[in-house]
Amino acid sequence: MTTQPITTTSEYRDWLKDIKQRVRQAQVKAAVQVNTALLTFYWELGADIVERQKTAKWGSGFLKQLSTDLMVEFPDMKGFSHNNLQYIKRWFSFYSGQVVNCGTACSTIGQQAVAKLVQVPWGHNLVIISKCKDVTEALYYVNKTIEHNWSRNVLTHQMESGLYQREGKAVTNFIETLPAPQSDLAQQLIKDPYTFDFLTLTDDYNERELEKVLTDHITTFLLELGAGFAYVGRQKRLHVGERDFFLDLLFYHTKLHCYVVIELKTGEFEPEYAGKLNFYLKAVDEQLRSERDEPTIGILLCKSRDKVVVEYALSDIQKPMGVSEYQLTRALPENLKPSLPTIEELETEFGNPK
Repeated sequence: MTTQPITTTSEYRDWLKDIKQRVRQAQVKAAVQVNTALLTFYWELGADIVERQKTAKWGSGFLKQLSTDLMVEFPDMKGFSHNNLQYIKRWFSFYSGQVVNCGTACSTIGQQAVAKLVQVPWGHNLVIISKCKDVTEALYYVNKTIEHNWSRNVLTHQMESGLYQREGKAVTNFIETLPAPQSDLAQQLIKDPYTFDFLTLTDDYNERELEKVLTDHITTFLLELGAGFAYVGRQKRLHVGERDFFLDLLFYHTKLHCYVVIELKTGEFEPEYAGKLNFYLKAVDEQLRSERDEPTIGILLCKSRDKVVVEYALSDIQKPMGVSEYQLTRALPENLKPSLPTIEELETEFGNPK
């Protein structure tokens, strides 16, 4: 009887795949535990440093001496440089020295918040305290980093784009058209304004051109939309009566469990846009939505909008929708183009997705 080589059996391959997956999970778990333990130590060390500077009469150079002594004792550890000890002190002081806005009551940062801080990599923590004005904003980015597992580059991008100031700021009718907590979740998914700083268009661009460049850069576009959006398609055809209608952009939101229709307008918001989007939402609910899906949501992205006009337009609309502005980068004047790299050259150099 010939024995089948072990590496060719499906049973062995499946078992090996399972072991590899368990090893990776164990590695991730160990890395998280190490990071948590290290940052918990950093927090306690920061508290010690602040307290010693208040009570001990060691002079201003004691941090340098502490750095030297610790690096001699632990030469393989990189966290005891003079600069990093200063960062540790700054990190602790940032949170412990400010008051957290917690609604009806305010308090200094508590143990629950510290428990979240130590879940975020040290480099992320330094980016957050360097760019945030207060603890409330900083904890927002800490929570978002944990929730979405952002890399440091993604975190930096979100902070530089002002996500904290933009999220949940759109004019919507979600409270009137969606049950809680769906209405609250939907409100938080819409920003105002959206920043499409990865695009360059001429002054006379139209909606179809905007659709195309957004979908050409769909990975970056999805990052700006936020977590949970899954791209379905552009110019999605819906047949109603004897006519065909085409949605600009169609997405499915995996957390809200609903379709999201995005309509693009290159000018100022007009009340009739809400009526047309209401029609599209009705059609999607009738033709695409299943029994497991929540009501379809609409987002109107306009170059500009009058908030009062939008509120009037949405006040009697029965379908859930919101209106936001968008910002984008203008194309360079012709006389400047020869001296600067092209978009294609930049994408090649930095590996940006198309």
